[in-house]
Amino acid sequence: MDLITPGIGLIFWTTLVFLILLLVLTKYAWPAIHSAISVRNDNIRKALEAADKAREEMKKLQADNEKIMAEARKERDALIKEAREIKEALIAEAREKASEEAKNMIGEARKFIQAEKESAINEMKKQMAILSVDIAEKLIRMKMGDDTAQKDLLNKLIDEIDLN
Repeated sequence: MDLITPGIGLIFWTTLVFLILLLVLTKYAWPAIHSAISVRNDNIRKALEAADKAREEMKKLQADNEKIMAEARKERDALIKEAREIKEALIAEAREKASEEAKNMIGEARKFIQAEKESAINEMKKQMAILSVDIAEKLIRMKMGDDTAQKDLLNKLIDEIDLN
């Protein structure tokens, strides 16, 4: 039973050694351990604060990035809209110019055709007048042999001609 129950001397010396060890540890080791733990805690706390700040900064940057992207999308949409409007205006202007040029060409062609028509009509009138005069001259020569009959007929014809 000696092994199960310790003796008083053993308890005394064990307690005394424990107290001395506790005193030595409290005087020399505890402050070093405590300061090392405090420094480590401070470093961990600072690292966590820095991580929180970095996280907040990332959120701000992400929000700014979203704003910039939204503005870029708006600018892109505005540029595309402006480009479409310019394209439509250019197409409308080109159509208008083409239509105007076609009208001008048609008008010029009509004027040219009208001028050619009038020229042809005038030429036909001249030719008909020359032919009419030649035919009349031949008929008059055949029918009239003397000068007085010719003069009377000529005066009569002149009176009947309607000058245009």
